[in-house]
Amino acid sequence: MVISVNQQHSSFFGVVGPINLRDTVDETVLSEIRGAMDKYAVLVFRDQQFTDDEHKAFAKRLDGELHTKTGAAALTKSRLGTEAVTDISNVASDKTLMKSDDRRRLYGLANRLWHTDASFQDPAGRYSMLHAQVLPQDRADTLFGDMRAAYDGLDEGLKVELEGLQCHHSIAYSRTTLGFEFSEDEHEKLKGAVHPLIRTLPRTERKALYLASHISSIIGWELPEARILIKELMEHATQPQFVHAHQWRDGDLVIWDNRATMHRATRYDDANQRRELRRVTTLDIPEAPAIIAAE
Repeated sequence: MVISVNQQHSSFFGVVGPINLRDTVDETVLSEIRGAMDKYAVLVFRDQQFTDDEHKAFAKRLDGELHTKTGAAALTKSRLGTEAVTDISNVASDKTLMKSDDRRRLYGLANRLWHTDASFQDPAGRYSMLHAQVLPQDRADTLFGDMRAAYDGLDEGLKVELEGLQCHHSIAYSRTTLGFEFSEDEHEKLKGAVHPLIRTLPRTERKALYLASHISSIIGWELPEARILIKELMEHATQPQFVHAHQWRDGDLVIWDNRATMHRATRYDDANQRRELRRVTTLDIPEAPAIIAAE
């Protein structure tokens, strides 16, 4: 083994031993990281010093094409100048802390709901890579849930019932449940996508629940019954035995497989404490990931 991993939860989540990902171009190492992702679904790499361009370059080397159709892009242009890097922060374009009624802040509150990145797009997101650049004084953990273990914990009869079901995912739906209002043009840009409720992970052939607060309906089901089932599955999948809380450190890069996990942010004093995270997400395309030379 080139890399070492310290597992943090009984079923998933690993912290990787010292490695500088910015300079990691060797295919043997990248292949071991992919293998560790298959096993642990979430990996933490400490003390990473990325610029945004270096962050994107590493993501391409590891997993290929980048996701650029963020939901926030329907509202406003990114202050970072690229839609390939998602701005997870409470910082306005003038570099001050966002006001409580800032529309981008209100939109971002839904990150505290359990969700799966880019499930509202087709292709959806595969790996998300979130880098901590500035952390608040208070803890602002991210919670992760192992959807493979959650699937394994279902009754066998329910597994059979769920097989083959398709769900519509809409980021507009998850936001409107919190009272966020979209314009007609924004709704048009955020039509959503349809994905299976049960996913089989290609390299391991393990099955996982593919859940998110973005799920608005189950195709072919009456709406009340569909939403009750999704609510029951979300409650099942977020029980403590399937969940791990990550306490951030400066320089952490956390990579998770959106096909195998859900996650959510937790509250902190965003009116007074600055937090700046950057996220790059790769596309879940069926082709093998391209190996791209360091930029």
